[in-house]
Amino acid sequence: MTSVRCIKHFEMGQMGELKKLVEEGKIKYIGLSEPSVDTIRRAHAVHPISALEMEYSLWSREIEDDIIPVCRELGIGIVAYSPLGRGFFGGKAALESFKFHPRFTGDNLEKNRLVYARIENLAKKHGCSPPQLALAWLLHQGEDIIPIPGKFGKPNIGSLAVKLTQDDSKEIQDAVPVDGVGGDSEYDVFADYCYKVANTPEK
Repeated sequence: MTSVRCIKHFEMGQMGELKKLVEEGKIKYIGLSEPSVDTIRRAHAVHPISALEMEYSLWSREIEDDIIPVCRELGIGIVAYSPLGRGFFGGKAALESFKFHPRFTGDNLEKNRLVYARIENLAKKHGCSPPQLALAWLLHQGEDIIPIPGKFGKPNIGSLAVKLTQDDSKEIQDAVPVDGVGGDSEYDVFADYCYKVANTPEK
């Protein structure tokens, strides 16, 4: 699948070129990365989009309000990156890799450690590790959502064995309320490129 990073410089004319490549048999599928809802609809009208790459995890659930409903309406899959909250639910908090990220600094980090403690307790209840529980929750959000498990594939594959009921899923996400997470989900420098505001040109 050919994936196009949909930030402000992506234009619909590029979708036309990708469509030609599909027709010529040079590529088979087209995917977009972090497009706005409007971009998804306009791009899909040029050629069907197979999948989107979007951040989605227990503590980054913004796409539930707009992207997921549109994707399900149009039959588009979602590849969820950072399904462990940029490593946070892996237990090490990824302090070195993300030390400048808003959720890993100062008071935000202290607040989010309480969030992790709740997930850790729920993981014990389900007989799994915190990352396995976080991935299991994501896997239970629908067959059209595929998480990228990262470099710890072998231990994380255990998430497939974690069976959750609807009540379990709700209990897990309630342990990480959207308004209860400290800090923004993106670096400040990338705020202008968030999918909600980085719409593509009409032409």
